Amino acid sequence: QVQLVESGGGLVQAGGSLRLACAVSGRTFSWYAMGWFRQAPGKERECVAAISTSGGSTWYADSVKGRFTISRDNAKNTVYLQINSLKPEDTAAYYCAAASIGSYSDYLPGPAEYDYWGQGTQVTVSS
Repeated sequence: QVQLVESGGGLVQAGGSLRLACAVSGRTFSWYAMGWFRQAPGKERECVAAISTSGGSTWYADSVKGRFTISRDNAKNTVYLQINSLKPEDTAAYYCAAASIGSYSDYLPGPAEYDYWGQGTQVTVSS
């Protein structure tokens, strides 16, 4: 079983920054592609960023390109999401997710391929 625990959310003013972290335990972290999703009240969950097992491939939603950066530290079993230039529309619960790939690759999974999810961390951006 894989456990994911997010941290780093909070209340921040527009234009500010946050760094979210997701600590993963239970299996070989380096075999999992990782993604960050968010869900705002009344809206569907959306993937905002993803990173391959190699770390060599990343993907971002158009709405966050240039402001969000996903990274991973395999030695620490942790994936990060650096969020800059926050906007009120970034307000949401942010979740990390893991997709079992089983090898070192540049493959990026689709949103439906994630197997494990964290409990989420709330990000609230005030205007």
